[in-house]
Amino acid sequence: MDARLTLEKRIEAELKSYDGTMCLYADDFHGNIISIGADEKFETASTVKLYILATLFDEAEKGNKSLEELLTYRQEHVVDGSGVLCALEPGVVLRAKDVATLMIIVSDNIATNIMIDYLGLDTINACIQRLGCRDTVLHNPIHFDRYEKLGTTTPRDYAGMYTRLAAGTLISPKADAGMVEILKKQHYNSMITKDFPPVYMDSDNTDDILVQVASKSGSMDACRNDGGIIYTPYGPYVLVMLNKNFSDAMYYPAHPATMFGAKVSRMLLDQFLALEGRFQL
Repeated sequence: MDARLTLEKRIEAELKSYDGTMCLYADDFHGNIISIGADEKFETASTVKLYILATLFDEAEKGNKSLEELLTYRQEHVVDGSGVLCALEPGVVLRAKDVATLMIIVSDNIATNIMIDYLGLDTINACIQRLGCRDTVLHNPIHFDRYEKLGTTTPRDYAGMYTRLAAGTLISPKADAGMVEILKKQHYNSMITKDFPPVYMDSDNTDDILVQVASKSGSMDACRNDGGIIYTPYGPYVLVMLNKNFSDAMYYPAHPATMFGAKVSRMLLDQFLALEGRFQL
């Protein structure tokens, strides 16, 4: 095989016709890393919720907080956008772990504000830095009428969270396994999985689920992001794709960022499966 025909160059060629900027970081856990603009800064949108989840589990590990503590949804947590708590009235009481689960799997914005209130903005940002994510910050709670930005991150920082989660070295093996189980229930991973062959994802038509994804996506007018761990029969790999500078701010399933992200994700999956667990020989 021509050594010049690398996966990274094929991805770069694919993105030349993309109306936007996509930067990415992928790791096959065998020393092969695909890195395009890995240190470019992006708006996090809801991908910042992974960092908040990690802070909860870190604080629980230290005994400062509890996954079982009962938290109350209050009026000051109200915000528009994704989730299910917006359909309920303030006063609902949930366990911290349940609030965090809603924050991740349906990207619930009210649940996110409850978690930020519970943990504290300073505690979250201190944890982010302690976990080695030097270019990531949560700027404020989610209130679209007050703040233009939610968070800032880079593909390298975001992918680093997943590589350590997959290895069980982010907080502790037990805490990391608990977070991965929540991330596997994610409802909004269409960028990563959109072009995957359906049979790979359908346990009803196979003896086992061939591919599972533990992920967290995020979308705002200025960005379309996705990232996670892709579990395959040949082992896991990590993929993070962050997008900005596109001309179409509307959100819809066939947005160019989603379509090109799905193409890139499929290219990586095909290569990983073809080489039985590696991006390159």
